[in-house]
Amino acid sequence: MEYKEYTGKTVNDLITDACQDLGVTSDRLDYVVVDEGSAGFLGIGAKNAVIKARIKSDEQIAEEKAAEENKAEVKEEVKEEGSEKKEAPKKQSSEKIIPVSDPAKYESIAVKFLEDVFKAMGLEASIKTSFELSENALDIEIVGSDMGILIGKRGATLDSLQYLVSLVVNKESEQYIRVKVDTEDYRERRRATLENLAKNVSSKVKRTGRPYELEAMNPYERRIIHSALQDNKYVYTYSEGEGVDRHIIVALKDGVKPTGDYNRSRRGKRY
Repeated sequence: MEYKEYTGKTVNDLITDACQDLGVTSDRLDYVVVDEGSAGFLGIGAKNAVIKARIKSDEQIAEEKAAEENKAEVKEEVKEEGSEKKEAPKKQSSEKIIPVSDPAKYESIAVKFLEDVFKAMGLEASIKTSFELSENALDIEIVGSDMGILIGKRGATLDSLQYLVSLVVNKESEQYIRVKVDTEDYRERRRATLENLAKNVSSKVKRTGRPYELEAMNPYERRIIHSALQDNKYVYTYSEGEGVDRHIIVALKDGVKPTGDYNRSRRGKRY
């Protein structure tokens, strides 16, 4: 069977489209990534992904199955061999933070990068920086009249900007520098919102007995939810999904009885 070409936003989306078009599950799909595409910078210069796909032949499936069986046998042998050896004592970490020698240099690099970005965006904003040597932490506060554009939906644009600044700064540093970019106290306001959300959802789970599925969040926001509920007597949290779809489930702990209507077999809606 000849390959068919598919074009779209992401490779994962295209794999799903190809499976639906060819009427097969993903394990029976033979595909080649022609172009992984690009989200661009702040939505500018985005490029579609491209794959070529076809249905796997019976010969391919047989070869893959044989390879998997061989891999499993090797893994089991390694496991059995390792179980006969004594576990080496764990070394205690003695790693300490070594302060950078010239923090002003990295503040200047960050400011220059942000000024160039804002100029390209046509955005007027002032940049304030501070450096905590004991933690090698660079905090950046951006002040302007139209910061909603910079924050983006649920802070997505601000997170992307922070990631890029971190790459630029750490490219020039031998020691890792933690970079935080904020505006209009968004980070703290978002933290308070998520902690309040965690409290409300935990109350619902305690009352109904049903697990609740939160919206997809980035790792930083998921840590806030986990932290807010880690000492809760009635519920626990865990994550599901991959990449941008990874989200938290809040569920009732074993042995805890709900205070209201109980139907633990159903999953609650996303919040």
